[in-house]
Amino acid sequence: MNAIDLLKAQHAKVKKVLEKMSEGAPATSEALRNLADELVAHMVIEEHIFYPRVKEMMEDMISESFEEHAVARFELARLLQATGTEKKTRAMVLKELIEHHVEEEEKEMFPKVKKNVPEEELVRLGEKMESAFERAVEKGFAAFFPTTASPGRNRRHVNGGPSMHHAR
Repeated sequence: MNAIDLLKAQHAKVKKVLEKMSEGAPATSEALRNLADELVAHMVIEEHIFYPRVKEMMEDMISESFEEHAVARFELARLLQATGTEKKTRAMVLKELIEHHVEEEEKEMFPKVKKNVPEEELVRLGEKMESAFERAVEKGFAAFFPTTASPGRNRRHVNGGPSMHHAR
């Protein structure tokens, strides 16, 4: 699968899950962990493989994409810590952030990449990204995002020290 098709498939999957959560569908700890694992793995492969390859074509858009990922990570952390009706609200906010980001990538970035990067290279890039995605999902989001509290997992502060809550 080429890189663009891989990213579009991952976009569709995440959007579908967030749509259900934002409509109030029950979100178990396992479902939230799976969403976090796949969403963070997706951001990792974009940031470490895809964006570096296409940065020279659209430097401003890539810089904006990194910022959007940072905001999405923040909101994902809030969703993972949500309880009750907060889950629905935070899922809706994350869904809206992701939809905006996906729309820019799919309507502006991907057509430009497709025009400027040979198909053979996109296929090789896609294979590399798919393999890296699977490894990242296997490691879990906390390996790339250690400041969040995962449902059912211990809370850790980024540098191993006490969180602000415990420092009072």
